[in-house]
Amino acid sequence: MEVKEIECISIFDMLKIGVGPSSSHTLGPWRAARRFIKKLKEENLFNAVNSLRVDLYGSLSLTGKGHATDVAVMMGLLGEDPQTCSIEAIPTTIAKIKEEKVITFDGERTLPFDPATCIKFNREFLPFHPNGITFKAHMGDQVIEETFYSIGGGFVVQEERKRSELKVHQFHCFPRPVALATDLLTYCKNENKPISQIVLENELYLNSEEEINERLKQIWDVMLDSMYTGCHTEGTLPGGLNVRRRAYDSHLKLQKGAPYTNKYEWIEAIRGTEVRFREILKWVSCFALAVNEVNASLGRVVTAPTNGSAGVIPAVMMYYMVIENHDANFEDIRKFMLVAGEIGSLFKKGATISAAMGGCQAEIGVSSAMAAGALTELMGGTPEQVLMAAEIAMEHHLGLTCDPIGGLVQIPCIERNAMGAIKAINACEMALDTDAANAKVPLDKVIETMWQTAQDMNTKYKETSEGGLAISVGMSDC
Repeated sequence: MEVKEIECISIFDMLKIGVGPSSSHTLGPWRAARRFIKKLKEENLFNAVNSLRVDLYGSLSLTGKGHATDVAVMMGLLGEDPQTCSIEAIPTTIAKIKEEKVITFDGERTLPFDPATCIKFNREFLPFHPNGITFKAHMGDQVIEETFYSIGGGFVVQEERKRSELKVHQFHCFPRPVALATDLLTYCKNENKPISQIVLENELYLNSEEEINERLKQIWDVMLDSMYTGCHTEGTLPGGLNVRRRAYDSHLKLQKGAPYTNKYEWIEAIRGTEVRFREILKWVSCFALAVNEVNASLGRVVTAPTNGSAGVIPAVMMYYMVIENHDANFEDIRKFMLVAGEIGSLFKKGATISAAMGGCQAEIGVSSAMAAGALTELMGGTPEQVLMAAEIAMEHHLGLTCDPIGGLVQIPCIERNAMGAIKAINACEMALDTDAANAKVPLDKVIETMWQTAQDMNTKYKETSEGGLAISVGMSDC
C-alpha cells in the first residue's frame, strides 16, 4: 500500500477542542486567521497593516455561509481562541463588526472591515486542496498575501513541500513510528502490549503523563458537557432549516433514573435507569444527536476527528460508561481516547479526514472506525480484534457522500452521527465474536480503498452542496 503522506500525528491532533459547526470550514479558517496574524508579527509587519481582505475558495466558499466560515474568519482576525472564547458572545461580537464596519485586529488595532466586501466567496477551486483561503494585508502600496488550506479536522497547511519535510522529521522522532496498521500490530506483538500502551509511550515523547492525563480530562469534560447541554436544550437550530432539537425530546422520554444537578450526577442517574435493547439504541442515538445539535448551533465540541462527526466517539464512550461498565473511570476514558486517536491518525496518513476531499466517509466513517476500535479494546479485545473492528466500521461507510442541505451541518449530518455510533458498537461486537486470523480485509486495505473511493467520487458529493440531498431537498421544503 502506498501511504499518501508520513506524519507524526499526536492523538491531540485528532481530538481538538473547538467551536462548531465544522472543523474544516470553521475551526480551520479560524486557526488560519490566527496563523496569519502570527506571521505578520514575526515579520514585524503587523503594525503597518491598514486594511484586510479575505478570499474563500472552492468548498470553503460554496458552503461557507452555512458552515459559518465568515464568522470563524472574523473571530480569528480578532485574535480569539476557539478553545476558550465565550461562545455566548460570538453573535454579539459579529453583529458589532457588521454594524460598525471595523474590526479590532488581534484585539490590538482597529481597522476598517466590512464583512460584505472584505470577505469574498469565490466558487473556483485552488489546485492544492478544495478548502483554500487567502489573507491579504494592505500596507499602503504593499500587499502581504498568504494562502492556507483547511485539510480537515482543523488541520491547516500551506506549502506541501515544506510541510512534508517537517512532518517526516517529526515522524522519525517517535520511538515507535507508525505509518500503517501493520506497524502498530507489530509493536503490540513484539512487546506484548495493547494498542493503548503503545500509543501512550509515543505520546510520552511529546508530553509528560500528567500533561497527557490533564488534556484528556479536558477533552472528555467538553465531550460530556456537549452531551449534557444537547440533552437539556430545547428549541430549533439556527440556519433556516427549522430543525427541531431532538435530543431534548428523546432524553425526556428516556430519563427515568434518580434526580441530578450536574453532568457528573447525570452519569449516575442514567446508570440507575433500566434499559432494554430499544432503549440502548435510543440512548446512544440521543448522546450523538445531542453533541451535533450543540455543534450545529456554534457550540463548543471536540473535533473527533471532525466537527461534523463530533458525536460518534462521545456517544460510544458514554454507552460504555452507562450501559456496559458502571465502574468505568478515567483509566477507561484514557485507553479509549488513545486507541481512537491512533486509528484516526492512520486514516489521516493513508487517506483523508476531509469531507471536501473524500465525502462523509472521511468524517462519519473515520469516527465510527475510531470508536469501534477503541470500544473493542475496552471490551477486552486483542489488538487484532481492535483493528478488525475499525475495518468493519469503515467498510460499511465506504462511498458515503457529503451533501448537506443549505450547506448547514444539520441534514443529514446530525443523524449520521447516531448511525455511525450504532455501527461502531455493532462492529465491535462482530470483531469480538470473530477470530481475527480469519479476517479477509485488513484495515490498511480498507484505508487504501477509502482513499481510492475518495479520488473517484464526483466533486458535487464532496461538501459542495451541489449534489445529493442538498439539491433534492431545497430550503423551501424545510
